[in-house]
Amino acid sequence: MDRLTGKVAIITGAAKGLGEAYARLFAQEGAKVILTDVDSQNGERVAREIGEQAEFKLHDVRFEAQWEKLISEVVQKYGKLDILVNNAGVAEIQTPETLTEDKYRFVMAVSADGTIFGCKHAIGAMKASGGGSIVNMTSVAAIAGEPFVVGYSAAKGAVASFTRAVAVYCAQNQLNIRCNSVAPASINTPMVQSIPEKIAAANLDLPLPSSAQNPLGEPKDIAYLVLYLASDESSFVSGQLIAVDQSACVTMGAIPGGGSMYDEFAK
Repeated sequence: MDRLTGKVAIITGAAKGLGEAYARLFAQEGAKVILTDVDSQNGERVAREIGEQAEFKLHDVRFEAQWEKLISEVVQKYGKLDILVNNAGVAEIQTPETLTEDKYRFVMAVSADGTIFGCKHAIGAMKASGGGSIVNMTSVAAIAGEPFVVGYSAAKGAVASFTRAVAVYCAQNQLNIRCNSVAPASINTPMVQSIPEKIAAANLDLPLPSSAQNPLGEPKDIAYLVLYLASDESSFVSGQLIAVDQSACVTMGAIPGGGSMYDEFAK
């Protein structure tokens, strides 16, 4: 219960889903957790339920000025920043042919730009306090072909590449800052649960596998890996992309419950 004692952590997209799971686990492990999201109602609720270890801040990751303000306030209040989890992200159902500019730019702004700006400003704060750990959420959509979420795939691919660049930069400059990325498959979160409605709204004929039997992964399946990467236990791990996907990215064909974010709905 003390793997993060004394640490100060920012977690974006923490009002629900994976971000909420990370926030609850980090607080249990002793961290002061700043939850950020555009969903203030759920964000404030989660922070209240966690208790004195948590604080919620309204924050739109798309805008660099909001990142500057957030990190400045956190450092001013707590004296440092040890951990950043860039979790905020959105997905839209679009193929390479049905992609629209507005939805593409929105997905890229939240999932890629938000992560890039977060890393940029976290590095400065972490340098000042002697180091830290950045965990960026990518996806199996950045590794395997997910042809019906092409904007999301592009954004998460950018996150994976940027993570490696940040890790090398920090290592070469001896900043004692690690940066890793985690690539979940289908996890039981509100975003994944919304997929059937989005598929129907997009009016797409998806060639989904018909034999999906395994359940979705649970947020805790990802949360404990993120905890490890955020903690000092992973002090020699940087620049890595770790998939949590029931082996889907290293086998031929779809793995029920892990091969595609759509598997669970092809029943």
